[in-house]
Amino acid sequence: MQIKVEQVGFSYDGLNEIFSNINLSIDSGEIISILGPNGIGKTTLLSCLAKIRIPTSGKILINGQDIMTMGHRDIARIIGYVPQTIFPSFDYDVLDYVVTGLAPWLGIFEKPKEEHYRLAEDSLQKMGIEYLKRKPYSKISSGELQQVSIARVITQKVQIVLMDEPTAHLDYGNQLKVLGIIKEMSEQGYGIVLTTHNPDQVLLLKSKVAVFDREGQFHFGNWDEVLTDDLLKAIYGVNIQICDVEKVQRRVCIAPKIPKTITRM
Repeated sequence: MQIKVEQVGFSYDGLNEIFSNINLSIDSGEIISILGPNGIGKTTLLSCLAKIRIPTSGKILINGQDIMTMGHRDIARIIGYVPQTIFPSFDYDVLDYVVTGLAPWLGIFEKPKEEHYRLAEDSLQKMGIEYLKRKPYSKISSGELQQVSIARVITQKVQIVLMDEPTAHLDYGNQLKVLGIIKEMSEQGYGIVLTTHNPDQVLLLKSKVAVFDREGQFHFGNWDEVLTDDLLKAIYGVNIQICDVEKVQRRVCIAPKIPKTITRM
């Protein structure tokens, strides 16, 4: 499975594109992390990949087929989307909510069967949150809801998963847990595209990286080729450094100190 993004741009007003000339490819079994400052277009690009929004220029191909010629149901059998914020609409139990991930595979009036609930339970077990299955999904924490939404997209039986800030509402331990699940999913053949504000997560995942800098320039490639101290400074406007730390036997992304932002009177 491959998604190709060719010369894609997007504008909300039809005049000013928030990004343009985006070129990248997403293959089964690989992870792509999207980095960039707030408001630069990371979530919008994910929305274009899922056909939630329509690019104003360029095209997106799924195995060579233009996404614009595909129905949403067909796309939902290939691409799953985990938004950063979920607003529960009904008072489903968690298990019933996870089963709704199978909607693209069911007939219009078809009800989920026992086999579908088994798939949903397996997904919750993979996430380590099967204890939530009988709780109303409108009553669990935002961090738990984020993990439940990942379980739902696993149940959806897709091949490409888009995740908007999948660790945003999680404590540090659960952030690492979700990153581990993302790594395992890629090893199982899923293609993963995620947005993050934390460049150290890219180093932990050892993923490909797509970077929007503050000038709107786009950089794409392997993490160890693209991420440099200068580029990180261009993204975040502060000094950030990539260092080798022998104790943890990996490269890490850290700030040498807290920058001074207030001038004393």
